[in-house]
Amino acid sequence: MDEERALYIVRAGEAGAIERVLRDYSDKKLCEGIFKVLIKDIPTTCQVSCLEVLRILSRDKKVLVPVTTKENMQILLRLAKLNELDDSLEKVSEFPVIVESLKCLCNIVFNSQMAQQLSLELNLAAKLCNLLRKCTDRKFINDIKCFDLRLLFLLSLLHTDIRSQLRYELQGLPLLTQVLESAFSIKWTDEYESAIDHNGPPLSPQETDCAIEALKALFNVTVDSWKVHKESDSHQFRVMAAVLRHCLLIVGPTEDKTEELHSNAVNLLSNVPVSCLDVLICPLTHEETAQEATTLDELPSNKTAEKETVLKNNTMVYNGMNMEAIHVLLSFMEKRIDKGSSYREGLTPVLSLLTECSRAHRNIRKFLKDQVLPPLRDVTNRPEVGSTVRNKLVRLMTHVDLGVKQIAAEFLFVLCKERVDSLLKYTGYGNAAGLLAARGLLAGGRGDNWYSEDEDTDTEEYKNAKPKEELLKPMGLKPDGTITPLEEALNQYSVIEETSSDTD
Repeated sequence: MDEERALYIVRAGEAGAIERVLRDYSDKKLCEGIFKVLIKDIPTTCQVSCLEVLRILSRDKKVLVPVTTKENMQILLRLAKLNELDDSLEKVSEFPVIVESLKCLCNIVFNSQMAQQLSLELNLAAKLCNLLRKCTDRKFINDIKCFDLRLLFLLSLLHTDIRSQLRYELQGLPLLTQVLESAFSIKWTDEYESAIDHNGPPLSPQETDCAIEALKALFNVTVDSWKVHKESDSHQFRVMAAVLRHCLLIVGPTEDKTEELHSNAVNLLSNVPVSCLDVLICPLTHEETAQEATTLDELPSNKTAEKETVLKNNTMVYNGMNMEAIHVLLSFMEKRIDKGSSYREGLTPVLSLLTECSRAHRNIRKFLKDQVLPPLRDVTNRPEVGSTVRNKLVRLMTHVDLGVKQIAAEFLFVLCKERVDSLLKYTGYGNAAGLLAARGLLAGGRGDNWYSEDEDTDTEEYKNAKPKEELLKPMGLKPDGTITPLEEALNQYSVIEETSSDTD
């Protein structure tokens, strides 16, 4: 707003309008004044104070419009050490200025379309990657890393061109993966295996925030990778998946932060080509193998069918493989179900991930089948009644949200190796009807994917109850909304149509 317009409104005399115009006019003038001060050689404390005020003002889009210029953006880039390619980060006294400048840039880029366009012109993404490389091995500058990563996330969120630039030109995948390694202090024991200290301290708040921002930026960079990726990229994706496995097995400073960390890890794992997710499980070490044998021997002899999955020293073991990460994903999924809300955003990503892992990797599917659909012993209650994971998932098969209903049913169908008879055994016909109708499998059979030969998992309880079950019939809705055999429902609709025709 120019001076003449401001004076006109003041002269008009309306109190509310005068207050607004004076505030907006003074904020704009204050912003302009701050930039004029920042180009001068002033003490660091004065720079920080100016930037703190600018950060607050930059939350208001109306104030930003007149001050978002290329010259002002370049001032902030210089203060954030984004213009000097060879300048090292040795002066600790400058760190608060760098952090506050990055915070201002985050606000300005988020709130101003002009700033977003200028970011492309100024090649801001490349400058941020360069600054990030200087920070990679410097734990005492986590604040700089955190806001550098946040700005990269915003840029890659707002510009598809920047996503492509980060992915290919700027090598964002290995760079951001390295940032995660640094945040988690990973020590590699093998090519895709890291040492996990279950008794170690949780991540610090700063390390957790850095990791979360890196995960979000990586998600944008890899958003289409599960569809199209080069074979030569497989190693890098496996490294990233191994880092994410480590992420799932550690905790943050609070339960909420741990959930946020794991949620972002799940989202990113969904972008990893499914063939590279084999690193989520790994063979046991010699020491773990010996421990597993001891545990198996300790189980009662009448529990031989349940000896495949054991828990020893916080390690979930199945068929000689460490399944800790998959067990964490399963627990995460169950917690999201128990929340009872925001299923589409909170639950479907982890359900989709577990479904694809199960479809592509036999050991993961068999482990999840063992956990979710154990041998059926309760044959008196309906499948949706109870508090087991199976009961909870079966209830979701009739959820009002079509997407939630479909992915829950798909997950259970894959665990059943896409065999209709197996799915009906664990879920019941009514719960499975939607999926079977969509697949054209109401008459029985199995899906299109190939799985290994079936093993007999029927318990004595199920074998005894099976002959007493009623014949499964396709069902439909009567005009009054109640369920009846499909043939009868169709007949009733025919009668109604004939009656309607007669009255015409």
